[in-house]
Amino acid sequence: MLGEKIGGISGRITAQRVLPNLGGAPRMESSFQATGSIAGVDIKDTGTYCTLVRPDGTQYGEGQGVMVTKDGDMATWTGHGVGAMNKDGTATYRGAIYLQTIPASLCRLSKVAVIFEYHVDAEGNMRSEYWEWK
Repeated sequence: MLGEKIGGISGRITAQRVLPNLGGAPRMESSFQATGSIAGVDIKDTGTYCTLVRPDGTQYGEGQGVMVTKDGDMATWTGHGVGAMNKDGTATYRGAIYLQTIPASLCRLSKVAVIFEYHVDAEGNMRSEYWEWK
């Protein structure tokens, strides 16, 4: 069941590169840095995800990252999602992340999927919102 909204981040795409197109499908790697909060804890989130363009034009992505709290505690995450790039250069994705190596301040998130909506504008500014999926 989709639970309460538990946070969000905003930041910027910091790097992009084109990956080998195994099987002919375009693939891109993007990295970001963002700040915000999750489950009431202020974080800095750094992540990288790879996106594959599927035959119907939609995109599938997988990524990983590190969330660092103000106290210096770290949580790693992995995730995946689907989305699409728009003609104006914006993109929207929806998916889930799963936290590991969780500090005590975020330990309750080890038992749930964290659902996200991710948006990036044509200038590389990004934002993501998080919900708890119980």
